[in-house]
Amino acid sequence: MSHIPDVTDTEPGSAASGATAEAEAGEALDAGLSTRPEPDPPSAPVGIGPLGWLRWAWRQLTSMRVALLLLFLLALGSIPGSVLPQRGTDPIKVTEYLAAHPGTGPWLDRLGLFDVFAAPWFAAIYLLLMVSLTGCVLPRAKLHWRAMRARPPAAPRRLSRLPEHRAFVVDGALGSSAPSVLDAAAAALGARRWRVDVAPYDAASPGSGWVAAEKGYLRETGNLVFHLALLGLLVAVGVGGAFGYRGQVIVREGQGFSNTLTQYDTFNPGRSFDPERLAPFSLRLDDFRATFEESGAQRGAPRDFEADVEFRRSPDSTPETTTIRVNEPLVVDGSKVFLIGHGFSPTFRITDSTGDVVFEDSVVFLPQDGNFTSNGVIKVPDTSPQLGFTGVFLPTAASDPIRGGFSSFPEARDPRVFLSVWRGDLGLDGGKAQSVYRLETSGMERVGLKALSPGQTWTLPEGLGTLEFTGYTEYATFSVASDPGKELALVASLLAMAGLVLSLFVRRRRAWVRVSDDGDGRTLVEVAGLGRTEAPGLSEEIDDLVTALQSKE
Repeated sequence: MSHIPDVTDTEPGSAASGATAEAEAGEALDAGLSTRPEPDPPSAPVGIGPLGWLRWAWRQLTSMRVALLLLFLLALGSIPGSVLPQRGTDPIKVTEYLAAHPGTGPWLDRLGLFDVFAAPWFAAIYLLLMVSLTGCVLPRAKLHWRAMRARPPAAPRRLSRLPEHRAFVVDGALGSSAPSVLDAAAAALGARRWRVDVAPYDAASPGSGWVAAEKGYLRETGNLVFHLALLGLLVAVGVGGAFGYRGQVIVREGQGFSNTLTQYDTFNPGRSFDPERLAPFSLRLDDFRATFEESGAQRGAPRDFEADVEFRRSPDSTPETTTIRVNEPLVVDGSKVFLIGHGFSPTFRITDSTGDVVFEDSVVFLPQDGNFTSNGVIKVPDTSPQLGFTGVFLPTAASDPIRGGFSSFPEARDPRVFLSVWRGDLGLDGGKAQSVYRLETSGMERVGLKALSPGQTWTLPEGLGTLEFTGYTEYATFSVASDPGKELALVASLLAMAGLVLSLFVRRRRAWVRVSDDGDGRTLVEVAGLGRTEAPGLSEEIDDLVTALQSKE
């Protein structure tokens, strides 16, 4: 073995000693015997590299901590979808919100808060959560499957160190009594639905003579089932969002609706929706009924809504009748028709200056409050000059000096309409889309104002013609939705609840029984238990096992 000279062997202070030390140290370094770390070669990579960073990012993404954080962000991102109006369910309210909040409204719109569940940032959180849960749960499921098929862990050397430990002595030599004790322990544990493993006593094999048992694997199974069901629920929501659709349509009494794209007032398809998959049904609204509280603090509050409809499942099928109520939709070929609102449609008959009828129809007026004070617009482009009307419909007209005209009850008990007439250019020829509920008055002049009751006629000023308020009908607002992932979502929800129950109420336990010589020629039996959770009851289970073994003596 080579000897490395100690540089302290020479006398300090001499040049020779210093030179010798340096020379010997250099020789040691050349021989590769120094403990000094060698510098990295110039070509050595710095850091963990791109692949290492990818592995680190994957480990972080698939950790349970990040999964919980993404789940929290998903819940937090859903709040605006519940607080703010959404284009997918009520585009009219979105327009009204933007008009009422010109400062904050456009910024909220840029952030996608009026269409939260279709916003790119919401989709990103959603997809990251799916990836995180998949990478977190599937490896755990694989490990759990192996653990369920493995033998229970062998008995520790010192059972007395475990939280629950009991010991008693059995008369008789160890070799003769050990088999009966071990058999009795295995039978008692097996009867209590423990997984059991036995190491028979062998005098020539030290450490033998024990029974190991374990139960409560359903706890981890339930935990995994819950997380897998949550993953399935995300998949179901994704399938519904990709292949489903939701639309709204207003149907007036006596009129109908066919399930085609052109018939919808608003329509929100999924990203992969195929219009050919629309169920070919149609319906007609025969009658709409609404009842309200008549007195007390809740006067005017809705009590019940009903829509009597006649529908066909296909153009050549036999007509059927049904009544649609709130939370009682019509279900046709996987599509659900929900009743979500209602209102009034005043009916008008308008003639021009020559006496020709230029408009005769009912007009949808949109409710503005709980007593159905409603606003609406009439556009008459086939006159010269063009005419437009803005109106307010009051189902039960009332007035006071402060509020002016208003509706005092949501039912039509004293209906009245207040109209303003405008003449000029309606702006319909410019090619720009307009809302049917709004009148563009920038190129028009208001020339008159009138209040009318049903049956009254207004002779328009300046010889523009006449307008007759002939009456009113009611309309119902229907939401038509198809969600192909709803069955999977139901199954996933049930599995999630079942898994949660198992993970909360199943107790994880381990127990061991060991036989040994007590030193006086008798058999010492040790029973010990270990709880894998904080749930109580382990002490009682060990006591029951000891009682069962002692009764077999």
